[in-house]
Amino acid sequence: MTVNNDNVDKDKLLELFLRIGLDERTARNTVANNKVTANLSAVIHEAGVLDGCHRAVGNLLYSVATKYPANALIHRPILLDYITSNKVKTPAQLEAAFSFFSAAGSEIKLNEFESACGVGVEVSVEEIEKTVNEVFEERKNEILEQRYRTNVGDLFGHVRKKHPWADPKIVKQFIDSKLFELLGERTVADNEKIAKKKKEKPAKVDDKLAATVAPKQPPTEEDLNPYLIFPQPEDNYKVHTEVFFSNGTILRCCNTRELLEKHLKATGGRVLTRFPPEPNGYLHIGHAKAMFVDFGLAKERGGGCYLRYDDTNPEAEKKEYIDHIEEIVKWMGWEPFKITYASDYFQELYELAVELIRRGHAYVDHQTPDEIKEYREKKMNSPWRDRPIAESLKLFDEMKKGLIEEGKATLRMKQDMQSDNFNMYDLIAYRIKFTPHPHAGDKWCIYPSYDYAHCTVDSLENITHSLCTLEFETRRASYYWLLHALDLYQPYVWEYSRLNVSNNVLSKRKLNRLVTEKWVDGWDDPRLLTLAGLRRKGVTSTAINAFVRGMGITRSDCSLIRFDRLEYHIREELNRTAARAMVVLQPLKVVITNFENGSILDLDAKKWPEAQEDEASAFYKVPFSNIVYIEQSDFRLKDSKDYYGLAPGKSVLLRYAYPIKCTDVILADDKETVLEIRAEYDASKKSKPKGVLHWVAQPSPGVNPLNVEVRLFDKLFLSENPAELDDWLADLNPHSKVVIPSAYAVPELRNAVDGDTFQFERLGYFTVDIDSTPEKLVFNRTVTLRDSYKSSCFSW
Repeated sequence: MTVNNDNVDKDKLLELFLRIGLDERTARNTVANNKVTANLSAVIHEAGVLDGCHRAVGNLLYSVATKYPANALIHRPILLDYITSNKVKTPAQLEAAFSFFSAAGSEIKLNEFESACGVGVEVSVEEIEKTVNEVFEERKNEILEQRYRTNVGDLFGHVRKKHPWADPKIVKQFIDSKLFELLGERTVADNEKIAKKKKEKPAKVDDKLAATVAPKQPPTEEDLNPYLIFPQPEDNYKVHTEVFFSNGTILRCCNTRELLEKHLKATGGRVLTRFPPEPNGYLHIGHAKAMFVDFGLAKERGGGCYLRYDDTNPEAEKKEYIDHIEEIVKWMGWEPFKITYASDYFQELYELAVELIRRGHAYVDHQTPDEIKEYREKKMNSPWRDRPIAESLKLFDEMKKGLIEEGKATLRMKQDMQSDNFNMYDLIAYRIKFTPHPHAGDKWCIYPSYDYAHCTVDSLENITHSLCTLEFETRRASYYWLLHALDLYQPYVWEYSRLNVSNNVLSKRKLNRLVTEKWVDGWDDPRLLTLAGLRRKGVTSTAINAFVRGMGITRSDCSLIRFDRLEYHIREELNRTAARAMVVLQPLKVVITNFENGSILDLDAKKWPEAQEDEASAFYKVPFSNIVYIEQSDFRLKDSKDYYGLAPGKSVLLRYAYPIKCTDVILADDKETVLEIRAEYDASKKSKPKGVLHWVAQPSPGVNPLNVEVRLFDKLFLSENPAELDDWLADLNPHSKVVIPSAYAVPELRNAVDGDTFQFERLGYFTVDIDSTPEKLVFNRTVTLRDSYKSSCFSW
């Protein structure tokens, strides 16, 4: 038996991560993430805890591996020494350390570091208890009124203001104890949720519209559960389909009671499905729908879904694609029941092919591909169709042994060349290919076709529901014909509409051409609708699955889903999860003449729109100085009534800061290009301008703000349906990718890592790209703030 070195390494890493006290789920998720694994392994080695450590220390080390500022790696050994010696032992101290090192230069003073992080500061239990009592006394009436609906985080925040280095566990214990002392046991009323009152808006009644608006229909069962359309496994004795023959006979395919009982005994009556991608490229959003159907049905019925690689064509398949598929399936949130390969069954498939010949249902053919095409078009039988069974058996054995040249023979199924269904025209079952297989090695030189292997492996794996897209509907007859010819168990087959999204192509052939001819930057280019591209762009698997679920499992095959609809689900997700920050894409310098040069104010900016003033964790600090930068597009030399930006003599509000008024403009020699703006700020905030601008300031005198690269992605194609065009490559959008090499960002983003997503205020949602380096962060635009889907009127 061969041992997979990758698995051995992963097992060792898992054991190492468990030794430092990580819980098993976190440890396994870490092993699945190459970047975090590399960081955590390096941290463990640096910290010298290869033999393990206390769980509290291990959790802090994990935080270092995932959150440590990339621009301060030179100082990481110092922090690790403080952690392992229990001088830095709380999350609050660790966060303070991150902030200290990210702002520090090449040299640091340990006394300043210790002071900033509370090293050596011990807050006694008595001090904590006293402060908790004081907080409760101050807010007693409010707590008595709200009872157990009191925001414990607020109470915690008040204690932390006085004792930032207090042990949070002890603080929590005193708060819980004090709540119980004051309120007693929870009552039924305490556990009831209070419905939020919506603000009532005055109804606008249009009599004409009211008369034509139909009453809202209740959701159908399929809306509530899209899987209700599928039968239970015990119903698979019923007729699946009818295979019509040209002589007027009809084959009604169904399972005998004996076959079904054997199948149910093997499966225990569980639903078994399969997701069968061919490893000849990266998965795209259409595969997300297939996963939702295959894995989703199995999960909903308490069954299992195979991840089965359809690897019957060794010339097009790569280990890279196999690894990608397994990784992306798990990223999408699905857990395979088993991971198998069609090539796992090559021996059984060969033996079944021999049996097919013996039964008179297959023959060895010597026609060339062009001859086969011609004969099919004319509905003519091959000259070798009626050769003796013994002769076909001998020739098939010679094919297997490599005694016949590639292209000189195939094994074809003897179906019905006069049928109205071209997928019954004696399909090829086996062909010769002297090509090593990425999974099976060089054992075989004959390989089964999709039409032969797909249905037989479905049966061998006892699949209960064989689900595929509508273009395979015409193959259903061949599927059941073959299983019937071999007396094999027949799964329930059902086809659903494939997913087509506007302004993109989802054909693997076209995607492969875009990648290999370098029209895009690889399979994970954020402009592609590959799942790797969407992930790199910052789209979450949750948003993709919500989008797919909204499509339903229908058989309507004429729909083109607007790209806007996908963007709607992306926004819905990111609006809840992405922290806010300020970035200026095209900086325009503003000098505030009445603010002291060299002076810096640290202002509070909200990470979340609904942040309360006493939620410290919901805010971040932004420096405000006499030099700030705004967007070039937020300034005009000529003002107008419908313009809310800055103009000569006009005021705007800098978000989270002060109103400023333009007092002067410095122009270039052409008298048109604006080089710099002079302005005055209103320290009293008495002026109330209508316009509100985002901005970034110099963090210290003469030092430019954090410089980042921003990539703005748009639709890849100009036409809604480029796949219909003869010259579809000519339809590529020349502005689908715009790179801004020098945008300015607030210091808060300095510690962002690959995959972190933010809402850049007024600009959209952006995600840190894998091209980022410690010297420079790169952000991809995931989606704009504008939502055209919600207000558009189209059908799908």
